[in-house]
Amino acid sequence: MSEVTNIQTTSEKNKSEWIKSTCAYCGVGCGIEAKVNASGKLEIRGDESHPANLGRLCSKGLALGDTVTSEGRLLAPSIDGKATTWNTALNHVASSLNDIIQEHGPDAVAFYVSGQLLTEDYYVVNKLMKGFIGSANIDTNSRLCMASAVAGHKRAFGEDCVPGTYEDLDIADLVVLVGSNLAWCHPVLYQRLKAAKEQRGTKVIVIDPRKTSTCEIADLHLPLTPGSDIALFNGLLAELAKHEQLNQSYIANHTTGLDEALTQAQRFNTVTAVAAATGLKLADIETFYRLFRQHSRTVTMFSQGVNQSTSGTDNANSILNCHIATGRIGLPGSTPFSITGQPNAMGGREVGGLANTLAAHLEFGNDAHSALVSEFWQTDRLATQQGLKAIDMFDAIESGKIKALWVMATNPAVSLPDSDRIAKILEKCPLVIVSDCVSTSETLDYAHVKLPAQGWSEKSGTVTNSERMISRQRRLLPTPGEGKPDWWIVSEVGKRMGFHQAFDYPTEAHIFQEYVAMTTIGNQEGDATKRKLNLSALRGLSVEEYNTFSPTRWPIVNEDSDSGRLFTKGNFSTPDGKARFIAVDHKAPVSPITPQYSIILNSGRIRDQWHTMTRTGLSAALNAHTIEPIIEINPFDATDRGIKEGQLVNVISRVGEQVFKAHVTNRVIPGQSFAPIHWNKMNCSGGKVTAVIPAHTDPISGQPEFKATPVSLKPLMMQSAASLVTKTRLTQSQLQTFGAVYWVLQAIEGGYLYHFQFKENCASVPSTLMTLAPSEHATLIHGNAEHGRRVVVYQDKTPLFAFSAFPLKQENEQPDISQLLTSQFDSQDIHAFLSGSLAARSPIVCACKQVTLDTIEVSLIDGSAESVQDVSNQTLAGTGCGSCTAEIGNIVDRVCARKLTQRKAG
Repeated sequence: MSEVTNIQTTSEKNKSEWIKSTCAYCGVGCGIEAKVNASGKLEIRGDESHPANLGRLCSKGLALGDTVTSEGRLLAPSIDGKATTWNTALNHVASSLNDIIQEHGPDAVAFYVSGQLLTEDYYVVNKLMKGFIGSANIDTNSRLCMASAVAGHKRAFGEDCVPGTYEDLDIADLVVLVGSNLAWCHPVLYQRLKAAKEQRGTKVIVIDPRKTSTCEIADLHLPLTPGSDIALFNGLLAELAKHEQLNQSYIANHTTGLDEALTQAQRFNTVTAVAAATGLKLADIETFYRLFRQHSRTVTMFSQGVNQSTSGTDNANSILNCHIATGRIGLPGSTPFSITGQPNAMGGREVGGLANTLAAHLEFGNDAHSALVSEFWQTDRLATQQGLKAIDMFDAIESGKIKALWVMATNPAVSLPDSDRIAKILEKCPLVIVSDCVSTSETLDYAHVKLPAQGWSEKSGTVTNSERMISRQRRLLPTPGEGKPDWWIVSEVGKRMGFHQAFDYPTEAHIFQEYVAMTTIGNQEGDATKRKLNLSALRGLSVEEYNTFSPTRWPIVNEDSDSGRLFTKGNFSTPDGKARFIAVDHKAPVSPITPQYSIILNSGRIRDQWHTMTRTGLSAALNAHTIEPIIEINPFDATDRGIKEGQLVNVISRVGEQVFKAHVTNRVIPGQSFAPIHWNKMNCSGGKVTAVIPAHTDPISGQPEFKATPVSLKPLMMQSAASLVTKTRLTQSQLQTFGAVYWVLQAIEGGYLYHFQFKENCASVPSTLMTLAPSEHATLIHGNAEHGRRVVVYQDKTPLFAFSAFPLKQENEQPDISQLLTSQFDSQDIHAFLSGSLAARSPIVCACKQVTLDTIEVSLIDGSAESVQDVSNQTLAGTGCGSCTAEIGNIVDRVCARKLTQRKAG
């Protein structure tokens, strides 16, 4: 077995030197600089030279150092729960896959991979599956993110290309955000847009069912009915035609299909018809259409609210149609812009990580493309047809067609819709292989083979962001245990399956070199297979040049200009070089509202968390803002159902039910609700939103619907609650013995804080929690059974854990038990805790600068602050990524209103 060669290790670098790398989170692709300080902690700062962020980072990026830990890591390979050697594990995987292929054919094997993989990882696993196993059954969690945008781009442009760049936000006169909470999901771009608005007066329109933090900078918010995007944009296309503001010259020279698209759009040729379908006010629709007509420099950014829909591809094309009709494609400050969710979703698209593409923008169904790939990879085993997309793949496992599944760097048991069904499918699959860096996840529970992979800060390779910028992720720290790069794991399996020559890569740089070469095949001027994706300028890149590679946007050879824009001259990737209008129509929702399921559930990210919290869940700073899974409910709906703020709510759909904590707010309109995607059974007894979302998908892209699930909401009546702090995580079996209706885990400084709720009164709770105590222990107790009890448990004079049990109605009066761990159970804090005098710490508002609510309120009450800017100047709140500024604004309004009332009363 060959040893992995790391291009860059910490031993090759002075630990005090800042090393450039790329953030692990969203598709903005921010550059970071990192170094190991004297205490061994990884320090993080923004890379001021990186064009994606120019030094800015969001709260998650700033906290990356907090998430780098050996705790909870998968440290060694195992088979059926027993630790083994790499050689044994790799041989077992290779022989098992070969046996299944020999008996059932290549389509009995499937890979499910991730936008967290680096491009080199993606390239190798795609090559093994499609080129040598001979099946295209490889799909990615990016199917849940941007597959509809991909399909829309291909239909309109002939190739999956995002035409614009981030600079377009700096120079646009109008920016339309559709289905994008930019402030929380892509905070660095939000700050860029906010700065442009302040400096240039850029108009901003937010199209979103919820009033999100992004609306803070909006000139107009359009809270449309979920699933009605096509009605709104078909209405815009009809409006442009009515006012004779179609770009007739551009249409004639560079497009086809307008008549069919306009015919379809005529259904919404009046503002009244649009209002009826979208639920929007007539005046607001007219304002949007007028602003779009008046500003030729318009950028329309769209994200998951558009893509995650059973009509996601048509949604995308309805937006693209309006830009094509006005010639606003790839021009400075004037373009449609799909922004991706994951750090390397774009890189995965480039190298064929999706089941319906080959690699390097070469496609199935094109004999010339297949011939190019077969010759380049020197294989006669190339898959001849598209593979199964994510949901179809798991359906095939359920039916027995797929016998082996290899999951890499993702958690489908949590992230896929109808997740309880997915868990049952994984349980029945004959062979489940999981490569991951963590030791526990819902998916790992079903793995027969576990392979330890490197995590962020240990991996080395490239990623491509939403504007096609290729950046390096560099190795910053050594890998705990026996973790290996994903590309190495896959390559070693490929060799053992009999394809040694095709997967004999000395380093990740050699994989990148091969990928670069692949982008050039059949890609010369005049070739019928010519594509925009072309990295020919990087051919011959040495290992050293790869190691020092600076961020570069493709296409590096660009017939338009050196700006990195695409399609500026109307030269599209279709056979005739013309963009396609796609006729689309607004359809009724797949899951209709009924009297039983009368509330629409929307889902998405919150400010400081990422995906299923395997990384961000480790950071105390990121867990201080929103500590548990909430469901946002409009006050009207809450009153109608007897639901109060902070009460537990049972959310029930046609496929499942889960428990959330109610947050009553006007951010959602009546008839709608919102819940975050992050919680699951590893960190909460409820709050797993995918368990209530059915697996309905877009028929073209295969992307699931996550934004419009009909549900019913029922309040749960609890009597008591408890908080428990401990230095180590509790096991699932321990948690189950407590009999709590609800529990949630929160990472805090020094350990963990658990929150519980019970149906029983608080008298019975302490005895339940005391089952955690070892046989030889001592306790300090204060309080009584009726009004609550506070307990500290010792062993050998060392505090082990502490808890507080109390009537639920006293929840807001409890001491901040987490301070016991912060002070390492200081005797003074223990005394204050037991006596009930331990002051509650103020909640964090600004995660970047760790500014509390108390600090902000003091600046407004006792200081001279009277505005958000004043607060920022005095406290630094909001001066990081800025995603908290809307919340700060609400605090300013509340405190200033209170001060005004007091002055009037005085």
